[in-house]
Amino acid sequence: MDRLGTSSMPTSEHKHRILVVEDEAMISMLLEDMVLDCGGELVGPVAKFDDALELAHQAEFGVAVLDLNLNGTLSYPIAEVIRERGIPVIFATGYGADGLLDRFSDCPTLQKPFSQQDFAGAVAAACRHDATDSCGL
Repeated sequence: MDRLGTSSMPTSEHKHRILVVEDEAMISMLLEDMVLDCGGELVGPVAKFDDALELAHQAEFGVAVLDLNLNGTLSYPIAEVIRERGIPVIFATGYGADGLLDRFSDCPTLQKPFSQQDFAGAVAAACRHDATDSCGL
């Protein structure tokens, strides 16, 4: 949100569906608030790898925010499925962008802890980077 109280995310007639995959309850709740505060529609949140993988294959969403480390399991296979569908991925991680595999270096990264402004900027960047505009922006 900017100082006038408006979202810094682009607007459209429909809500942006954002998949949230996060295994830490407090961060998951924070992400849920960020999605809603930006005018988005939450898909999930999910905390377990298998549940996230199922949603990656089947759910309708325009962008995904993935915790890199889900209880010791890296979320790269989930990200691969999502990217194969042409949907942009944002990684949320304490490791920062330097902690990503090279093949995911083009994905926006939110380094924990991050702000509402960081979140909105990452979603906007992911959607701009996506050539098919699957974010619905």
